[in-house]
Amino acid sequence: MTGDLTDLVDLAALGDLARSVPSESTQQAVGYPSLFLLVVFGSLVPVVPTGAVVSSAAVVAIHQTAPPLSLLVVFGVASLAAFSGDVTLYWLGRRGVRSKNGSRWLERIHDHAAPERLGQARERLEEHGVAVLVLSRLIPAGRIPVMLACLLARWPLRRFVRGAGPAALTWAATYQLIGILGGSLFPKPWEGVAAAVVLTVVISTAPALWRRLRRRTAGDARSEAAG
Repeated sequence: MTGDLTDLVDLAALGDLARSVPSESTQQAVGYPSLFLLVVFGSLVPVVPTGAVVSSAAVVAIHQTAPPLSLLVVFGVASLAAFSGDVTLYWLGRRGVRSKNGSRWLERIHDHAAPERLGQARERLEEHGVAVLVLSRLIPAGRIPVMLACLLARWPLRRFVRGAGPAALTWAATYQLIGILGGSLFPKPWEGVAAAVVLTVVISTAPALWRRLRRRTAGDARSEAAG
């Protein structure tokens, strides 16, 4: 009988302990590793909107009980993930450059680098060097052409790392600020996340749409001149 009472007390204590654990702890335990993996995956396979992921994580962070600490962790995780993904992709690309048959990673980098963007990246890389890597992380669709230009210029991994570090820090800070802005405008986290996602999508797609519009306008002007 005493053993049964002891077991019941132990179960009650465990239940109280489980209820006392804040939901934030569970969110952080799942959220931070997920943030890291998504950003790394998005760096290796440039189809994941990693900027929106970081902005959304920042929105969630500012609604937690210790926003400064949560934002600092989000910044650290996002920066480390972006840096790790970029360095890993560059290392895989270098293996493709050195091999006779190339590699699927090098082909993937080629596929995501338009010829005109690659030409511009090579010119800027020759003029400004490592600083171009920092800017390429902030320009939508600018990272891959610059990385390919570095591969074609046969930059050693050490030189690429010197630019990839500041680039990752700057990129993470920029998209975290977007998330803070979106989250501060709305009282509910999901509203801030939606605003941050929309804002990052607009930032990512606006330059491409502008270039397409300019090309179409230039083509119409040439057609009218020829006619």
